[in-house]
Amino acid sequence: EVQLVESGGGLVQAGGSLRLSCAASGFTTDDYAIGWFRQAPGKEREGLACISSSSDNTYIADSVKGRFTISRDNATHTVYLQMNSLELEDTAVYYCATSLGFGCIATMNYPSSRGQGTQVTVSS
Repeated sequence: EVQLVESGGGLVQAGGSLRLSCAASGFTTDDYAIGWFRQAPGKEREGLACISSSSDNTYIADSVKGRFTISRDNATHTVYLQMNSLELEDTAVYYCATSLGFGCIATMNYPSSRGQGTQVTVSS
């Protein structure tokens, strides 16, 4: 069974940084992309970033480009979202997701498995 578990969220002041982790398990292949999403109360889900299985293809949404970066460590099956210069508007539940064997286009548009999410709260 595929499992994605996020960690690293918390309370941070505006301008601060957080690094979120997404630990993946249960995959029968290493060929999977992982995407990061967020959802704030009353708002639609927003796709933030994605990284391919070999890290040769990454995507960062324009809304967070220059502040967020994505990376992965296949040895530990972990994908990271480094978030810098956090703003009040970044407050949301952040979660990672995958489309099980497909690349970033499918992952960002049709994620089939996701984690429970981790809360990020940015204060002034």
